[in-house]
Parts: sequence; C-alpha cells; structure tokens
Amino acid sequence: MRSKVFAFVSAAVLLLNMAAFAAVDTHNRKAKKRQANPLVALLPASDAVATLDSKRLIGTAMPQILSANQPMLDRIMGQINDIESKTGIDLKKFDSVVIGMSVSKVGPKNFKFDPVAIARGDLNSGTLLAVAKLAANGAYREEKYGERTIYIFTTKEVIKKTAVKTGKADIESMIGDTLDGLTKEIAVSALDAKTLVFGSLARVQQTLTGKSHVSPEVTALLPVTENDVIAFGMKTPDGMSALLPLENDELGQNIDSIRSLSGSMNVTAVGTTMQMTARTAKAEQAKSLYETLDGLKMLGKAFLGGSKRADQRIYARLIESAKIDVRGNVVTLDLLVPQADIDTLIGAVK
Repeated sequence: MRSKVFAFVSAAVLLLNMAAFAAVDTHNRKAKKRQANPLVALLPASDAVATLDSKRLIGTAMPQILSANQPMLDRIMGQINDIESKTGIDLKKFDSVVIGMSVSKVGPKNFKFDPVAIARGDLNSGTLLAVAKLAANGAYREEKYGERTIYIFTTKEVIKKTAVKTGKADIESMIGDTLDGLTKEIAVSALDAKTLVFGSLARVQQTLTGKSHVSPEVTALLPVTENDVIAFGMKTPDGMSALLPLENDELGQNIDSIRSLSGSMNVTAVGTTMQMTARTAKAEQAKSLYETLDGLKMLGKAFLGGSKRADQRIYARLIESAKIDVRGNVVTLDLLVPQADIDTLIGAVK
C-alpha cells in the first residue's frame, strides 16, 4: 500500500536527488529562533511531523507564487471558497496546522502511513463539527471516547457526493488514493473550542488520550527558524527507495542510506526558498549521496544549458548556482527560486 497522503516523503527525496530546482545558499544559518509550534506537543507518537502556517500559506505565499497565473490562482481560491460555502469550514481561519504520521512496513515494498492532523484558528470547533455533519448528509457515525465525542465520516460516501471530474484527471480517484491511509474513514473530534483533530480513528483516539507523544528524536528534526511557512522532520523508513520508481540501484542505495529528513519552505519578496537536510547512518554514505547530487548537477547543466526553451534555461541557471554541502553524515541542500523565474514557470502552466 503506497499512500499519497505521504507525498511529502517522495517530494523530499526527489528534491534531494534532482538538482533541477536547486539554487543559491540563502538559508540563514543564524536565523532568529522561534518557539516550536505548541500543537506538536499534542500529537501522539509519530515518525514524521509537519507544521504549516496555514494563514500565511493561503493568504500570502500561494498568491505570490501563483501571481503570474491569475486563472490558476482564481481556481484554487474558488475551490477554497467553495469548501466554505458547502461545509461552513473557512480554511483561511486556521492559523496553524500540524500533522503527525506513523509509518510501518507491511511488505518488502509496501508501507502503511497513518496520519493525524491538529488544526487551530479563529473558529468555533463545535460549530464546524455541526456543519460538517450536515454536509455529510448522514454518512457518519458517532463514538463516545471518555468525555469527548468522535465523529467518523465515511470518506467514500463523501467523495461520491462531492466528486468533480476534470479533463485530465479524476479528482475522485486522486482523493481516494490520498485517503487510502485513513482506511476509508476520517475521524474528527474537538480538542478545545478552537482546535480540531482529524485522521484515522485510532490516531484520533491516541491524540485524545494523550498517553504518547512525538519523541524528542523527531521533534529535534523540526527546523524552528522564524517565518517558515512549512517545516517538517521525519525518521525515514527502511527501504524508502521503494516509494519511488527508480531503475538505478546506486541511486536507490543512496536513498536507502538516509536515516532522517528535515526541511522548511518560506516565501519572501525575493522568491521561494527551501532548505533540506538528510542524515545518513555513516559519513561515507553521506559522501556518496553528495557525490550523486553533484553529478546530477553537472548532468543537468550540460543537458539544459544550451536549450532554447525559457523554462529549461531557468532550470540550468538554478542548477549552476546550486549549493549542496556535506559535513560528516549530513547533506544539506539550499534552494532559492527567484520570483521572476517562478513567474515564468507558473505563467506557462495552462
């Protein structure tokens, strides 16, 4: 079972193994520290954790990134507004969201991913749950858990009622794949008047019980530099290369040597920056990963440098200015995509 709920794992690995989007080292190593997101302390034991400044993501970051493609921005904002009109849930009012993911290997090349999310913002959680029940039109059940009530929504029924077809893809199928790790159900409950928890029933119950917490080993991976729009840290599962369609054994071995991944993304007036860190068990494994990335950098520049296409010239320029570093068993990759280049790439998307 390969759940696309865990897509950020694959994205992180791809970013570390494809320098096509790499750029200059703009990540401020001495950036002012902030307190870790307090919602992380409410998560149950997890192998991966991500934090999102959801208000900035929707209100600032996304509009800037998509500013050169107004039709695309209008479509996405329209979908967000449509969710509010149909369910009463205004995603723009969530200030912060944290996601905790447990990962277990269930076969030689299969993993089970079990997520839970906690969202807090300027909202009334009781009102949101009431509206969600109305929107589900009976496709839910209730379970008492101590003094709290958990509402379990049957996602396949909800998907059937809200499915949207497009010319290129079946959104119903994509949502179904994404929810595979939730065993076809989503459980939702209120932690307090302004905080919701949702995920699989087992993970929501673990959150409400509060008997387990994210280990210091995982929380220590979370970047805590100021103003990150998204940050994540994770212990990587054994055999992680199975998540990607790889035909190169050497590349697969490099990926499997990674013991943890962490990173952050931010959007400034200059552009979008991302910092990635991969830790391997041994220093020689980190050196091999670094050399692979450096080799991809050379190949990318050679193949794209003479292209007549504007987008490929952008990739070549970013590759040439890439900053990849290795120290001991740690490989870092710092990315900056200038806003002008983002405008060119996004503006070409139809």
